[in-house]
Amino acid sequence: MQSFPAPALELVEKMRAAAAADPARAVAFQGAPGANSHRAALEYAPECLPLPCFSFEDALDAVKSGAAGAAIIPIENSQHGRVADIHFLLPESGLSIVGEHFLAIHHALMGLGQGPFQAAYSHPQALGQSRHFLRTRGIVPMAYADTAGAAAFVKETGDPTLAAIAPAIAADLYGLAIVADRVEDAADNTTRFVVLAREPLDPATLAGKQAITTFIFEVNNVPAALYKALGCFATNGVNMTKLESYQKGASFAATMFYCDIVGAPGEPGVDRALEELAFHAKEVRMLGTYRSARSRG
Repeated sequence: MQSFPAPALELVEKMRAAAAADPARAVAFQGAPGANSHRAALEYAPECLPLPCFSFEDALDAVKSGAAGAAIIPIENSQHGRVADIHFLLPESGLSIVGEHFLAIHHALMGLGQGPFQAAYSHPQALGQSRHFLRTRGIVPMAYADTAGAAAFVKETGDPTLAAIAPAIAADLYGLAIVADRVEDAADNTTRFVVLAREPLDPATLAGKQAITTFIFEVNNVPAALYKALGCFATNGVNMTKLESYQKGASFAATMFYCDIVGAPGEPGVDRALEELAFHAKEVRMLGTYRSARSRG
């Protein structure tokens, strides 16, 4: 299935037409109108033209082709961990991270009536974030491509025994009734998004602002290689805020690391750390330097 449910298609086509008329203002996102990524795009850039895409790859391709000036992609959730396989998608895309945004996530249970419901459809992340709520009510979780798309799908089925877990705005967009609000299991449920563009930001433009630099690297296959690589940042006083490993290839013998550090190239400590890292690593690939959203008031 590579298309949106019928109740979402009219909205999708309107938004695509608006984006096509002014691609530079378009921000591509994965999901149907009303998805959390749609909300994130409008919070990050209120004057943007949100461009709904069916998959993460479609959103990245929209930027690569020039159909959108940027894309906003969720990468991790405070409650349920990694969202998108950005480690694989971003290096392959050739795009650069130019911003980040943190979105408070609130889910609602919605349907054609008031229930009882046999099953609830949503993105696997939303289902995971609401798993205790669903389990205690005996509602079976059913995976769907995105949250708002799940709401449109429930509308399309016409089945009153089915529900969706989605942002409250999706109920208004697709004519569903909200049966329960804020059904996420944690009150501080938050998702981090990154903003991607064709050209990287010049780190010099971030002078005076707290910056984040994201890169991937592969260490040499020798004892203590990762220890030595991480020591480059410790000895130069560079704070590492994220380190995540993933396998490269099918041999499971090569490990890549996805890393965020505080600071930007051009700062002496960062420059020294990255220079030392290059000595200990087989590959270092910069994915972008951008302003830290955590430092904004």
